[in-house]
Amino acid sequence: MAGAWLYTLVPAAAAVLGAAIAVWRPPGPKTAAAIQHFAAGVVFAAAAGEILPDLKHEGAALPVALGGAVGVALMLIVRRLGEGARGGVALAVVVGVDILIDGLVLGLGFAAGPREGLLLTVALTIEILFLGLSVTTELRPTLGSSARTVLAAGGLALLLPLGALLGAPAAGLPLAWRTGLFAFALVALLYLVTEELLVEAHEGPEAPWVTAMFFTGFLLLLLLEEATG
Repeated sequence: MAGAWLYTLVPAAAAVLGAAIAVWRPPGPKTAAAIQHFAAGVVFAAAAGEILPDLKHEGAALPVALGGAVGVALMLIVRRLGEGARGGVALAVVVGVDILIDGLVLGLGFAAGPREGLLLTVALTIEILFLGLSVTTELRPTLGSSARTVLAAGGLALLLPLGALLGAPAAGLPLAWRTGLFAFALVALLYLVTEELLVEAHEGPEAPWVTAMFFTGFLLLLLLEEATG
C-alpha cells in the first residue's frame, strides 16, 4: 500500500498545477466547460467500468443498499454546505471535504486492486486539476497574493492522500463491509459527475465540441482499461 499511496500524490500535484495555472492565466469559460466535460466523462467511465461490475458480482443487496444510502446522505450534506458557503474560506472548507471524500474513494479503489486504483487515479487527477483551477479563482480575492493562493490550494490537495490512507484498510475488512464501502464510492463518483462537474459545465458555452469532450474522456478511459486489462 505504501507504493500505491504514492500514486495519490499525482492528483494532489494536479491541484497545485491547476492553482498555478489559474493565478497565471485563468482559463476562459469555454475552456473551463471543456475541461469539466472531459473530467466528467473520465470519472463516469471509472465508476461504470471499475466499481459497478464489482458490486454486481458480489450479490450482496443489503450492504449495497446501506453503503449507497450513506453515500447519498453524505453527498447531499456536502451539497447543502456548498449552497450555504459564503466567501473564500467557507468555500475552501467545502472543497476540502470534497477532496477528502475523493481520497477515500481512491483508497477504496486501491483496496479493490492496483488496476482499479490506477484508473481511479487517472480519473480523479483530471477532476482535482479542475478543482484547483476553480477554487483558486474564488480564494485569490480573499488571500491576496498568488503565492498564498497556490499554497492554500496545495494544503487542500494534501487532504486527498489523507483520505486515501483512511480508505486503504478496507482491503482487510469482511466482504460485506467492503461491498458497502464500494457502493458508497460509486455513489460519490456519480454525484461528482451529475451534480458537480456537469452542472457547472452547462453553465458555460454549449458549443458542440465542448459537449463532445465528455465522450472523449469516457472513451479514452475505456481504451486505457482495455490496454491495462
